[in-house]
Amino acid sequence: MEYVYASLLLHSAGKEITEENVKRVLEAAGIQVDENRVKMLVAALKEINIEEVIKQATAAPVAPAAAPTAPAAAGAPAEEKKEEEEEEEEKEVSEEEIAEGISSLFG
Repeated sequence: MEYVYASLLLHSAGKEITEENVKRVLEAAGIQVDENRVKMLVAALKEINIEEVIKQATAAPVAPAAAPTAPAAAGAPAEEKKEEEEEEEEKEVSEEEIAEGISSLFG
């Protein structure tokens, strides 16, 4: 990933993306440079119009994040489950009370 960042930094600065320039950026960041990766990156970027790719990436619609709604949705089943458990407990208590009431009638 840092190799791509180095190339984007060079592009942003208006510098040519060459093996030597990418190496310098990576070394300045304290990253141990892999010569093969640098060569592959530079070769791949020769075929790509970076400005066009950036425009396409910024023009692409971004889906809204589902994270804010997820906790509410996740909490709802838990709340329903608690309510069901409470209702079951209420039913059990009611049945016990009824049984006690009937037994008291018959002594």
